[in-house]
Amino acid sequence: MKTITIRDLRYRFSEVESRLKRGEEVEIRRRQQPIAMLIPLRPTVEYPDFTAVQRKIFGHRRRKMADGAELAALNRGDR
Repeated sequence: MKTITIRDLRYRFSEVESRLKRGEEVEIRRRQQPIAMLIPLRPTVEYPDFTAVQRKIFGHRRRKMADGAELAALNRGDR
């Protein structure tokens, strides 16, 4: 865990932001006393490539583009 001062947070926020993006926790201190903790959000969800799924289902046949809900329903089948 990285410890920074309020001054660092003000003047070098881009560095703090990059640490948060990497998943590191950052403790903020004022006069050597911890006052806050910055914790990164949970990682973003990566969605499947719906175009690849559509190609897998229909091959290279021309078909109007389906939206995500239609593709999910097609993938589910009889479930």
